[in-house]
Amino acid sequence: MQRIGILSDTHGTFDAELEAFFADVDQIWHAGDIGSLELADRIAAFKPLRAVSGNIDCGMTRRVWPEFAAFRCEEVQVLMTHIGGYPRRYDPRAVGRIQSVRPRLFISGHSHILRVAYDPVYDLLAVNPGAAGHFGFHKVRTAVRLTIDGDTMRDMEVGEWPRR
Repeated sequence: MQRIGILSDTHGTFDAELEAFFADVDQIWHAGDIGSLELADRIAAFKPLRAVSGNIDCGMTRRVWPEFAAFRCEEVQVLMTHIGGYPRRYDPRAVGRIQSVRPRLFISGHSHILRVAYDPVYDLLAVNPGAAGHFGFHKVRTAVRLTIDGDTMRDMEVGEWPRR
């Protein structure tokens, strides 16, 4: 069993609110627009980190963190990218990866809008955790945590904090 913290679009922010929300997770997954390698290192020092780079991430961050990450957590196949879209409106680059990887959990960021939707076409759960940082058009900062136990995803929770 793994407790997973999911966030995106931190744009250089990982503060006390996020640390408190992720205090009991086993690992953190970041869906891009981290902000800097230094921030990624800080998150990784707090909890084990899986991440992908986003469109605002610099060249060095893109060398360290890939555009797409496909991996298994317990018995759940996961695909994560920054610009992925939503069911029936996926980014064209994501469609090919979804078709080849066949994830049960698809995580993307970029929109700054929290959204969780089941996709019956690809039989997957699409999660966009919204934006956890202070920069962008969003009015509320958000992040997600969930439990993966074997082949089951459960106990999803959303954290919300005001933007400064």
